[in-house]
Amino acid sequence: MWDDLLLQAAIILVTVFMFLYTQNIPQKFFSKLRFRNQSSLESKRHFIKGAQFLSQAQSAKDRSSISSLAKSAEIEADLAIALDSKDPAAHILKSLALELRGFKTSALDSLDAALSPALAKLLTGDERGDALYKRAELKLSVGRRREVDSAIEDLVESVKLKGDNVKAFCLLGECYKKKGMNDEAKMAFQDALNVRPNYSVALEALQQFSSSISD
Repeated sequence: MWDDLLLQAAIILVTVFMFLYTQNIPQKFFSKLRFRNQSSLESKRHFIKGAQFLSQAQSAKDRSSISSLAKSAEIEADLAIALDSKDPAAHILKSLALELRGFKTSALDSLDAALSPALAKLLTGDERGDALYKRAELKLSVGRRREVDSAIEDLVESVKLKGDNVKAFCLLGECYKKKGMNDEAKMAFQDALNVRPNYSVALEALQQFSSSISD
């Protein structure tokens, strides 16, 4: 009986394979796989070029060079995204390039894309923490009052993911201070000092609280 079953299974497998082969499905599959891998490699190549342009822009001195190099970085980021839209790093690169060019709202949109649920899971904890801190910074810089609460949410998550970012703790402290949440603000500044005991921004902020109490 087992011999008959094995023979029938073999016949079915051969029949299925012959059907797939006649429909050109194996060739199509491997062709698609090669295209996907090639696209991913091309995307990484554009990302690396864009990161190089961004680094040059960040170290440039005159505004014209900064703008030109940042624009080149943005173009390479767009090319990387076109080839692999699910790579959060390319969206972050585009955001940083746009911020350098002064387009903060568009930079915020790119970070929103990078931190969308589908893409954020591809980032490490530290990377997501840094991205959340940068998004909070951008939210506050666009000058919308209602963004403070949203920025606080990002910063609270940021310091959970990356607890050594003193800038994130201090920005969180500033946000709490704006909302009149002084106890929470002092705690955030103290957390920054726990990471870096002589961090001047946190020290000055806590001194200001002490001065206001004594006055």
